[in-house]
Amino acid sequence: MVDDAHVPALPATGWAVLGLLSFERELSGYDLKKWADRSLGLFYWSPSFSQIYSELRRLEKAGYATSRLVAPDSGSRDKRIYRITPEGLAAVRAWAGTAPVDPPVLKHGPLLRLWLGHLLEPARVREVLAGHREHAETMRRRAEADAERAATDEAWAYPLLSLRWAERYYAAERDLADGLLADMDEREGDR
Repeated sequence: MVDDAHVPALPATGWAVLGLLSFERELSGYDLKKWADRSLGLFYWSPSFSQIYSELRRLEKAGYATSRLVAPDSGSRDKRIYRITPEGLAAVRAWAGTAPVDPPVLKHGPLLRLWLGHLLEPARVREVLAGHREHAETMRRRAEADAERAATDEAWAYPLLSLRWAERYYAAERDLADGLLADMDEREGDR
C-alpha cells in the first residue's frame, strides 16, 4: 500500500494513464489512447501511442498495472490488455489527493499570432482567429457529445463534470475569438 507521504515519482503521463485505468476496466493501449483523446485531450492533453505504451511498461514494472494477452474477436494478433492493481489504485489515489496542483500554463498560438499582428496582413490575422473560432466550436461540440455519453454511467460522475467544464471552456474560446474579430472590425473602422 502507498501512503500519502510516499507518493512515487511518475511523470504526468504516467499518472494520466494510471488514472484512465483507475476506472477498473481492462483496456488495451489503443483503448486508452481513444479514451484519452475523448477525455483528457479536452482539458489537459492526450498522450501519444508511444507515450501510452511506454508508461504502461513503466506502470507494470512498478507493480501498478498488470497485463494479459487475449485472443482477438477477429484478426490474427493477440491483444494485450491492462488492469490497475490495488497498489496502482492506492498510488494514483495518493497522488491525486496530495501532489501539488500546478496552475494552468497558457500557450495560445492564435493569440501569439494576434500579438504579432503588426507583422501580418489583417486578413491573415482574421484567418487565424476564424480558424481558432472554428476549432473551439468543434471541440465544444465534441465535449458536449462526450458529456451526453458520460451522463449515462454513474461511475463517470467526475469525468462528466470535467467534460462539462471543457464544453464551457471551448464556448468561451469561441466567444473570445468572436470578440477579437469584432475588436478588429472596430479598429479598422477607426482608421
